[in-house]
Amino acid sequence: MAKYIFVTGGVTSSLGKGIIAASLAKLLQARGLRVTIQKFDPYINVDPGTLNPYEHGECFVTEDGAETDLDLGHYERFLNINTSQANNVTTGRIYQTVINREREGDYLGKTVQVVPHITDEIKRRMLLLGEKFEYDIIITEIGGTVGDIESLPFIEAVRQIQWELPESDCLVVHLTLIPYLKAAKELKTKPTQHSVKMMSENGVHPDILVCRTERPLGDELKRKVALFCNVKVDAVIEAADASTIYEVPIAMLREKLDLIVLKKLNIHNYNEPELTKWKEFLDKVKHPAHKVTIGLIGKYIELQDAYKSILESFIHAGAMNDCKVQVLNVHSEYIDDQNVEEKLLGLDGLLVAPGFGTRGVEGKIIAVKYARENNLPFFGICLGMQMAAIEFARNVLNIADADSTEMNPDTRNPVIDMMEEQKKVTMKGGTMRLGSYPCIIKENTLAYSIYGTSEIHERHRHRWEFNNKYLKEFENSGMIASGINPESGLVEIMELKNHPFFIGVQFHPELKSTVENPHPIFVHFIKAAKEFTKVNQDKSLLTRVEA
Repeated sequence: MAKYIFVTGGVTSSLGKGIIAASLAKLLQARGLRVTIQKFDPYINVDPGTLNPYEHGECFVTEDGAETDLDLGHYERFLNINTSQANNVTTGRIYQTVINREREGDYLGKTVQVVPHITDEIKRRMLLLGEKFEYDIIITEIGGTVGDIESLPFIEAVRQIQWELPESDCLVVHLTLIPYLKAAKELKTKPTQHSVKMMSENGVHPDILVCRTERPLGDELKRKVALFCNVKVDAVIEAADASTIYEVPIAMLREKLDLIVLKKLNIHNYNEPELTKWKEFLDKVKHPAHKVTIGLIGKYIELQDAYKSILESFIHAGAMNDCKVQVLNVHSEYIDDQNVEEKLLGLDGLLVAPGFGTRGVEGKIIAVKYARENNLPFFGICLGMQMAAIEFARNVLNIADADSTEMNPDTRNPVIDMMEEQKKVTMKGGTMRLGSYPCIIKENTLAYSIYGTSEIHERHRHRWEFNNKYLKEFENSGMIASGINPESGLVEIMELKNHPFFIGVQFHPELKSTVENPHPIFVHFIKAAKEFTKVNQDKSLLTRVEA
């Protein structure tokens, strides 16, 4: 039988419940236990697929094609496992299921209510992974903040599970904030006390408190928190601000969070934590020998979470190259022919990010042209690949009005066109090409040298594709399709001959990069950026010597 850990949050949002949950899971996994994590979100959207990135950050896509919360990306990156649709559940999905069952007559005429029908469905979903698969521990992160109206059914479901399961099969970890007031020059515990009190009023009492803090808590303050929140002193965990999220598992190891959890769950059969690779990775992240600057050309750069998986992939690839990757965010909406050199000068590589809609696309096309003409290492993801195709068509093939039907439905030269099966789709949510699909890679190409194999599987999230009517003309002029879907003929990878590193992919490689397995395209992209830096440094040195 699986045991269950619930992670809740109080005082304020954005404290890092997902990172704490993933860190705890990593420590338990490192001790030889079979662990997975799931996220329950209180918003009424069925999934994050239709949410604006400014609202909720990036939409993470799983192998089975589920559009999920970005925290699932943290789970996969920390644990090096694949999650699925079952790992992310929203209030919208819960209510949709209950309402569909009511329409089908499953409730035999009973009045359908939040308790017990909604809470029963929440409980069923919370316990599902433990019943279907052989896990030792299921960690469930409850989104939102305790006290929010929309979170109440989830807290009630946790209360009922605590009541139904044996005491040693379930525990609650509550993440809270101990703010530091500069004027008073002291840490304040009152917000944490009120947060725990609010939880207790709803029938759920935390077993462990993880306290986010800017300053060390100290033993005296820990005893105060323990006394007024009715937990043991050793169950008050300090979670100090860290320079990188990948330090958090080590910090939680020092605080003995995993040992406290194992003791409370009455688990005695475990190993010493095996974190050698993790510590080696962390050492490379903190002490790199080299540095490159990568321009991230996007349209949602005001919110870093909009490109979370890309930024984390840079960290993974940087560690593999013993290199710090400094990311320079460049808003594509503000790039034009006059300022492109000024904005991109000094970069060692250029990544054009995915996105939807017309805003900022011309700036992306101008940036691609700059990378192509200046031999700057280029990497385009999804829309980034499509912009590279349009740029090549306009400026190399001289198809001046080449465009995408997403931006210009009436274009006479739709180099990028909507996929045939998408043209009949009217519903927006969950209807794109989603999840993992195969790709066959041609030998003697950049893509083949990156992957080292002829068949790969990558995750997708798109409606538009490269129009194969133009493929022959592209390839005759040096832009080749090096990766093709074997069933549909969809162009998955395009690359430019006679360029140090120029590649665009229709899929989302950032979704599969983890600490233990950095994605090979990112690794080779950063390697190319390092080589570009060295070439420029050598040229600069030669110029000074000649002078």
